[in-house]
Amino acid sequence: MAAMGHVKDLIRRLSALTLPLSLLIVFAGSVQTSSAADPQMIKRRVNQVEYHVREFEKEVAQQRGGEKMVWRSRQAALERVQQLKLEFPDDPDVEKLYQRVRIALMKSMGEYTEVSEDWTLYKRNEDNLRKVIAEAGKKQWEELLAKHKDKLLAKTFPAPDSDKVSIEDIKGSYVLLDDVQYPHHQFYGATGEYVFSGKPSSGYYFVNIGVRDWVGPYEAVKRFRRNVDSSLAEVKNWTVLGEIVNITAEVPQAGEDKIGNFQYGWVIKPVALYVPDHVMAVYDAEKESSGTYIGEERVAQIKDSWYTVKEIPDDVTPERLMEIFMTAIKEKNYALYEKCIDPERRETDIAEDRLRYHWDLHQERFHGQYIHASFDKAKISVVKGFDEGNDLMNFFLDDKQKATLTKIGGTKIEEAIVESRAYDDNGKQLGSPHPHKLVRRGGGRWYVEDYAARF
Repeated sequence: MAAMGHVKDLIRRLSALTLPLSLLIVFAGSVQTSSAADPQMIKRRVNQVEYHVREFEKEVAQQRGGEKMVWRSRQAALERVQQLKLEFPDDPDVEKLYQRVRIALMKSMGEYTEVSEDWTLYKRNEDNLRKVIAEAGKKQWEELLAKHKDKLLAKTFPAPDSDKVSIEDIKGSYVLLDDVQYPHHQFYGATGEYVFSGKPSSGYYFVNIGVRDWVGPYEAVKRFRRNVDSSLAEVKNWTVLGEIVNITAEVPQAGEDKIGNFQYGWVIKPVALYVPDHVMAVYDAEKESSGTYIGEERVAQIKDSWYTVKEIPDDVTPERLMEIFMTAIKEKNYALYEKCIDPERRETDIAEDRLRYHWDLHQERFHGQYIHASFDKAKISVVKGFDEGNDLMNFFLDDKQKATLTKIGGTKIEEAIVESRAYDDNGKQLGSPHPHKLVRRGGGRWYVEDYAARF
């Protein structure tokens, strides 16, 4: 104990010299280990520090492979074990704590796994199809520009000055707008719904988006993004070839409370929408949806060759159904995606709109957040009706009682919870596992119920 008193006195003197704490710890450790360290004192220290290690390990276990932004106990555990290791580097109990913290520290960074090439095949297929459609659109676009070149304005900006040029002078002319931002520049005016292009100093064009000439091609572009190319969602500027049909004065601002001044703008009727390296879409009065994108008729046949799953077996397990559901999303097989989902969740037009909305969200996530997911074993329970598989209840019931309970219980409804673990393109698990709820009625096929849940 006297030796310990000398060591503490020496540490206080060294502290007065403002030496770094780590050097003080090392020095103290060397002095202490040079003399006979008290085993009971080390054991007490280890027991005290082990509490913080256990708390850190519990916190890691609760994350179940996910990474946290803020850890409550990690820093305390690391600091205290580091101090023990520096003071008593050869003590076996200290070494055990040190190894436990190393393992917990790696797990706190998130679980990771090897990325299989199959996981990202959907991205390569999608990119190849995008190039096919983009090439077809580019060719058609160039032909369209050549067709209208005689009536195409030599330059877009500055726009013709309405003080010097009348609508009769340029009506029927065509203009090429390469900075059309929808819906960012969308606004409702006194004369219609428009997307503006331009600014006060260079003049304005107002693209009329309240007509089928816009709605048809725009819906076609949405189908392209949904069925072919999710990266289109990242594109901000579109190119529009349009015809000048009128002039109007509007306040080109979104919202009802407009604080800007009225601006004259040339009203544009869209002829074609074009996103370079992606797609070209045109109005087509013969189509039910009033528009198409170039190459659309080839997409279904090309995609059919991608599909690794085309049907869902009647005896599909909940885990396998979740794998098929994920595959349908990754391979952009919307028909299979619908077949995975509980029919009661898609009975109305509003329900169908929700399905498409969450389809788009799933597409974005599988292109910007994660590339694959694995699924844990399902936990199945009976939520309505008699559970003939409940061994505990069966112990007390005879066959007649079971038959009665089955009859009065009505259609049996089972629920399965399957947890998914999503991985990014480096193979790292993203967050903790996410639960997915599936349902089965009357012993039929399993269906995904909460189709909106992320992986």
